[in-house]
Amino acid sequence: MTHAEKAKELFLSGCNCSQSVFCAWADELGFDEKTAMKLSCGFGGGVGRLREICGAVSGAAMVLSMRFSGEDGRDRASVYRLIQDFANRFQAETGSVICRVMLGLDENVPKSPVPDSRTESYYKKRPCAELVYLAAEKLEEIMKENS
Repeated sequence: MTHAEKAKELFLSGCNCSQSVFCAWADELGFDEKTAMKLSCGFGGGVGRLREICGAVSGAAMVLSMRFSGEDGRDRASVYRLIQDFANRFQAETGSVICRVMLGLDENVPKSPVPDSRTESYYKKRPCAELVYLAAEKLEEIMKENS
């Protein structure tokens, strides 16, 4: 199973977008699934369901940070370069890295911390499973190019 397939499977099983992408790499990054789920939990729904930066993008940024920030986590320039490369590739296909823009949501709609129920209707109206898959594919490209 590819990382993209695993990420999509995690999303379809109820994980948020950030958890899905980050947890697809958890074992390779040295995290057990429970810790990876907890660490990435708050980044779903455009960070805390604020509908800002896409959670799949945030999850990818966390993977890149863990893999490329150096021994002490201080090699920010390298990580920032990779995150910007990732974001450019993702945005080239989606038109944005902003959750509400990709979902076509009005920015004036009141924010709610309560996630939508994962019903058949939810999956039909939300492109999130495909966005998670795409994010994991783009992340995989960058990981291979920079390993």
